[in-house]
Amino acid sequence: MMNNLSYIHPEAKIGKNVTISPFVTIEKDVTIGDDCWIGSGACIMNGVRLGNNVKIFQGAIIGAIPQDLKFGGEDSILEIDDNTIIREYCTINRGTKANYKTYIGKNCLVMAYVHVAHDCIVSNNCILANNVTLAGHIEVAPYVVIGGMTAVHQFVHIGAHAMVGGGSLVRKDVPPYVKAAREPLSYVGVNSIGLRRRGFTNDQINTIQNVYRILFVRGYNNAQAMKLIEELPPSDEKTTILEFIVQSKENRGLMRGFRQSS
Repeated sequence: MMNNLSYIHPEAKIGKNVTISPFVTIEKDVTIGDDCWIGSGACIMNGVRLGNNVKIFQGAIIGAIPQDLKFGGEDSILEIDDNTIIREYCTINRGTKANYKTYIGKNCLVMAYVHVAHDCIVSNNCILANNVTLAGHIEVAPYVVIGGMTAVHQFVHIGAHAMVGGGSLVRKDVPPYVKAAREPLSYVGVNSIGLRRRGFTNDQINTIQNVYRILFVRGYNNAQAMKLIEELPPSDEKTTILEFIVQSKENRGLMRGFRQSS
């Protein structure tokens, strides 16, 4: 359903059964899939590609140009995939020439006042709680939960199934399957509750815990820890963690290991 209180560019591509509330702006180079809902006052700017059944709540600014002084006006896009919810007053920017794309995956919940900067990749089934701020070029793997008021440094990677506590400052990479909190951000355990909810077995969770005891609890440096981890029985989870550690060396580096709270 559309109305005469919104501005919709005649060349914008609007799918079937789309609800557009009053006072919405939809610019020319926009594609909106079927069954989407756009709340009052939202602005959908050039370069936006919405999948099916996406909900954009009131006041959100979707697809604004990057807040990056190196941006030269190049064509780029912001893609938001199927069944994702963007709540009130979020700001999500399109890409720069680094990747030409910002992406938010399927089945994500992006709560009110979240900012997602240029060239970020947020994978499927993620939750970004209120006031989360992602700087540019951040990669968030599937099933990540980031607590409210968390700020993430540019180029950081967050591994699959990780949970970051609210109010955190994330300056380093967060490996998969963990809980991260405190200041500076540190390992505080395995995200065992989240893993069980997603069908991980006790054996899989025990394997993950064994890996992280070596990496984060027993005081080894990363090189020593990797050698010991490689001696553990083979598993997909062990391989995923080791691959993340190797990639992190070339990126921001890993967050701290376990620290006793004062």
